[in-house]
Amino acid sequence: MNDGVLLIGSGGHASVLLDMLIEQKINVLGYVSPLLAMNQKLFSDLHWFKSDEDIFQFDKTTIQLVNGIGSLPGNTLRADFYMKYKKLGYSFATLVSKDAGVSGYATLEQGVQVMRGAIIQTGTTVGYNSIVNTGSIVDHDCTIGSNNHIAPGVTISGHVTSQKNVHFGTGSSIIQSININENVIVGSGTTITKDIEKNTICYPARIFKKVIY
Repeated sequence: MNDGVLLIGSGGHASVLLDMLIEQKINVLGYVSPLLAMNQKLFSDLHWFKSDEDIFQFDKTTIQLVNGIGSLPGNTLRADFYMKYKKLGYSFATLVSKDAGVSGYATLEQGVQVMRGAIIQTGTTVGYNSIVNTGSIVDHDCTIGSNNHIAPGVTISGHVTSQKNVHFGTGSSIIQSININENVIVGSGTTITKDIEKNTICYPARIFKKVIY
C-alpha cells in the first residue's frame, strides 16, 4: 500500500478495521474524524486528524483511504464519502481479515471490507465500498452491488444478485437465484424468497414498499 493508509472514522466499525490493519502490519498514518476515538486503548498510538481537509496533505498516489464510516440503513454518509474522494483521485484499500475465507475465484472491487469469519465462495463479485461483515456467508456465483452492507450472520445463497445501496440486516437469509433491486433494506431476521423491487423495506413475514432514498 505504498506509504500506508489513512483510516476514516473513529467509531465501532473503524475500530474493527484498525484491529485488522494492526494484525496485518499495515502502516496506518492516522485516523480522520471530528471526534476523538472512543476506544483509546486501540487508537492511542495513532495521530488524530480532526478534519477531512487534512486528507489533502497526503499524496493521493502513495496512500490509500480506509473507509471506517459505518453503514446504517438509509444513511448515505459512507457512500457519499467514498464517491467524493474517488472523484478527487484517491483510492480505497480493500481489506480481508485473516480469519475470513474468500475464494481465489471471487472478485472484490475497490474498498470492499471482509470481516472475521465471513465466507465468500467462488464466482462471486462484491461491488465497491461494500462490507461483508462478521460471520456472514455469500455463496457461489453471487453478484453483490456497490455500497452494500451484509451485516453479521447473513446467509446469501448461490446466484443471488443485488443492486447498489442494499442493506442485509443481521441474521437475514436470501434463498438462491433471487434478484434484489437498489435501495432495499432487508430487515434483521428476514428470509427473502422472491425478487425485491427497488426502494423496499422488508420485515420478517411481510414487505412494505417505501421510498427510502
